[in-house]
Amino acid sequence: MRVVITGGTGFLGIRLAKRLVELAELTVPSGERRPIGEITLFDSQEPSAAVPEAPFPIRIVIGDISERDTVDALIDRDDISVFHLASVVSGGGEQDFDLAMRVNHRGGINVLEALRARNSLPRLVFASSIAVFGGSAMPDTVGDATRQTPQTTYGITKAILELLINDYTRKGFLDGRSARLPTAIIRPGKPNAAASGFASGVFREPLAGVDFVLPVPPETVMVVLGYRAIVDGLIQLHEVDGAELGDDRSLGLPGHRVTAQDMIDALHRTAGSLALGNITVDPDPFITSIFETWPQSLDSARADALGFPKDEGLDAIVRYYIEDYLSD
Repeated sequence: MRVVITGGTGFLGIRLAKRLVELAELTVPSGERRPIGEITLFDSQEPSAAVPEAPFPIRIVIGDISERDTVDALIDRDDISVFHLASVVSGGGEQDFDLAMRVNHRGGINVLEALRARNSLPRLVFASSIAVFGGSAMPDTVGDATRQTPQTTYGITKAILELLINDYTRKGFLDGRSARLPTAIIRPGKPNAAASGFASGVFREPLAGVDFVLPVPPETVMVVLGYRAIVDGLIQLHEVDGAELGDDRSLGLPGHRVTAQDMIDALHRTAGSLALGNITVDPDPFITSIFETWPQSLDSARADALGFPKDEGLDAIVRYYIEDYLSD
């Protein structure tokens, strides 16, 4: 079988590919587990990190997900699974509405239509976000049954695709699943345009000996999850029997409710002998205004009942980031 990862040359895409190489097989539409014969990493840019070695081909395709012909050429066989991670991120979506709609909305529909054209019931795992929630009526704790009233263009596009995946699945076009992700930490490399990017930067830059300016007040609350648990959660969502998900194919992954100050404290507890850069606080109204629209607590009862993974806590997340990216 072939696995296609859109957004595949980014941080999570490379991590996901590495984990799939280790697993070597996935469940196909018949319900049987079959060996992976190829992984295609599709993105608009070259890989951000080394592509894992594998006993089968790992193909890199650079292109524009909003171009239908390009996506059709990627999804050109029946024995295929797709992990759809490609997206314009939150801050970028607020600054460029047309780009967000072209990539997130039109690109997502292109993926759905390409899968619909197959003569099978291919599995699709979509990386959604807790940004689908928001609005003045948003409760303190949100769960899978909470009404979605996103307050960013990014959140709107994620909510639209969640609903489309439910309907394409109901119609028997594909077997879709949406993973509603908390903020993913700790992302290596350069900062991106995500409003939540500071949640990685507050660890990454000081650990590299670089000073960091926190763009939100220290008491800011957020829900986070480490990248190892996110990757394992995406794969588990692919593997779970669709009957266990029912008619709502969107599942919130379990996360940790923390403050920015909790993150700073965890950094200092786990840095060991590393010389840390300094952290100062200078709230950015643009970042703060976006983040204030997102939920501050998640009810992950469905994911917990299905045994989805969750990190032990912030200290563990920092330790494995050091192990994975700073061990030299």
